[in-house]
Amino acid sequence: MAATEEVPQDPAQDEIPPSPGPAPRARGDRMPRWLPRAMVLALALVACFQLANWAFHQLFGLLINILIAFFLALAMEPAVDRMAARGVRRGLATGLVFLGVVGCVVGFFTLLGSMLAGQIVTMVENFPQYLDTLIRWVNDSFNTSLSRVEIQDSLLRSDWLKKYMQNSATGVLDISTTVLGGLFKVLTVLLFSFYFAADGPRLRRALCSVLPPVRQAEVLRAWEIAVAKTGGYLYSRGLMALISGIAHYVPLEVLGVPYATALALWVGVVSQFIPTIGTYLAGALPMLLAFTVNPWYALWVLGFVLIYQQFENYLLQPRITAKTVDIHPAVAFGSVIAGTALLGAVGALIAIPATATLQAFLGAYVKRYAVTDDPRVHGRPRRSPGASAIAKIRRAWRS
Repeated sequence: MAATEEVPQDPAQDEIPPSPGPAPRARGDRMPRWLPRAMVLALALVACFQLANWAFHQLFGLLINILIAFFLALAMEPAVDRMAARGVRRGLATGLVFLGVVGCVVGFFTLLGSMLAGQIVTMVENFPQYLDTLIRWVNDSFNTSLSRVEIQDSLLRSDWLKKYMQNSATGVLDISTTVLGGLFKVLTVLLFSFYFAADGPRLRRALCSVLPPVRQAEVLRAWEIAVAKTGGYLYSRGLMALISGIAHYVPLEVLGVPYATALALWVGVVSQFIPTIGTYLAGALPMLLAFTVNPWYALWVLGFVLIYQQFENYLLQPRITAKTVDIHPAVAFGSVIAGTALLGAVGALIAIPATATLQAFLGAYVKRYAVTDDPRVHGRPRRSPGASAIAKIRRAWRS
């Protein structure tokens, strides 16, 4: 049997062939060149938004003060313009108007402060008599045997009084800080309002210089409307303050409450120019002084304040506001609620003039048409033919 011949193998065939390199990526698998830039831009926008949000919350108080100063400057601008038209320099005219306003406010609070201090001293001196009168009335009405000495001892030994004195002692620093902060805000508002009123024309020129001529006319018209509406709002508040002061002077004088004229002035000014809580602050002081004359007089004063407040809210204020500011009473009421929800007391104070300005400005761009002569427009239902009572009787008779 023949041996099988072995076929010699090529050594090159025993070598492992080299592995091929990585396959080239398709064009769609590559990262777009714009994606890194877009990511950086998005992060920059988020950072800018966070920074702007933080700055807005930090400067919110300053922005509110500037807004108050702007409306105060709008209210004083007519008087400043009249004085400037007569040859008085605008800065001097603004200073004179400011001195007049500040002088009236300081004199008003000085008069009330001296009056209040005197009455507080009188109340402290006569407090034992008031307490004896009250205890005597309670004993006669409810058959009790209370005495002033026992009540004083129980009050002096009570834990409530001790805690109150401790909290009052620790809160002196907080009260001082609050007072200083309030004074700083008042000075800030006065300073900005002075600059706004004195540099009103320059401010308008600077604002119009960055706008086209068509927009300049709109800005100037809006500014003029804002001045007119703010002045009308302050006029309406002043008129209601006068009416309120006269109305409250009569019962205070009849009851023999001391300083009836000053108290009536206090009620008129505070109830009209301090929103939301002004009515309660205005009525508290006359009640306090009426209590010094007779405790029952305080209840009479409270009743009159509540009755007059309803008369003012539902009858007097809507009519005067509609004539001076030219705004519907429902719109005025809604704007005050919205302003209070957004900015608190400041929003309630500037809500009506701001809404009146916006309404008057937008009214020029709303096209109006003649109203059709339809009975439903005048609040009368439209009657269909044969809907009268006589026609119904005839149809009933025929049937």
